[in-house]
Amino acid sequence: MLGEKLRELREAKGLVQRQVAADLQVDTAYISKMEHNEKPVSRNHLKKLSKLYSVAENDLLPIWLADKVLQLVENEKFSVEALEMALNKVKQK
Repeated sequence: MLGEKLRELREAKGLVQRQVAADLQVDTAYISKMEHNEKPVSRNHLKKLSKLYSVAENDLLPIWLADKVLQLVENEKFSVEALEMALNKVKQK
């Protein structure tokens, strides 16, 4: 999810992956893997990317968090039940 959004934002800015990589001080392969959802995006990189792409970090944080949750539960037998329980708990706060 987040990778696709980051690629969309990068392309909308007219940037190539090597420009983003230079800004984050990583290699181009890492940017490619982030955009293909093969590497997780750190919160620190998310902050830098939001500035680079001129979007509010709060617009990207829900997608970032959803990716983290999905990574944790996607292959679990009781993932739907666990997510429903967590959602109910969050709603109570």
